[in-house]
Amino acid sequence: MNATPIRVVLVDDHRLVRAGLRGIIDATVDLSVVGEAADGREAVDIVLAADPDLVLMDLSMPGVDGIEGIGLLREAGLPVPVVVLTSFVEHDRVNAALGAGAVGYLLKDSDPRDVLEAIRSAAAGHAPLDPRVARALLPSAKPVDPAAALSAREREVLVLVAQGMANKQIARQLGISERTVKAHLGNVFRHLGVSDRTSAALWARDNGVG
Repeated sequence: MNATPIRVVLVDDHRLVRAGLRGIIDATVDLSVVGEAADGREAVDIVLAADPDLVLMDLSMPGVDGIEGIGLLREAGLPVPVVVLTSFVEHDRVNAALGAGAVGYLLKDSDPRDVLEAIRSAAAGHAPLDPRVARALLPSAKPVDPAAALSAREREVLVLVAQGMANKQIARQLGISERTVKAHLGNVFRHLGVSDRTSAALWARDNGVG
């Protein structure tokens, strides 16, 4: 007789991300998605209804974000293990998530097989951490300069964002498509650890990029 699959709830505000994760997880014989939520508050209701073995939680979501969502789960007396799956590896975010009660921390560019193995590990009582996250937690780790991670084109896009240009204007200025501008901007957000163009523009001004 096969063992009961590990029951997982997905929490992410992007429906496409949830669909991709569901496809990966449900394709295995020992894991199963039993619920989805778009923010931390909805996650509490879904966990209460589905009684999962584990929650896979994004951090950056409108409404109630992942860190608040973990806190709400704990306040509701729901001890279900939470593994963070996000794009951010900054020391403060990692510490905040683990301090709120997350048992694991993964990055969205991880290999799908590593995500599946981390789910199994967390459900078994372990604390899976992406190696890059583990390095960010080391006391001796040197602060990473986000600007150094930007490509020349990403830096150009950031400078123009800081000047208040819209994507269409940036595309015209640089001779590239709006789609390419959006792709570069997404990379900029990831490197800087921000979630919107206003925050990116403020970062650029505060750090002398421009």
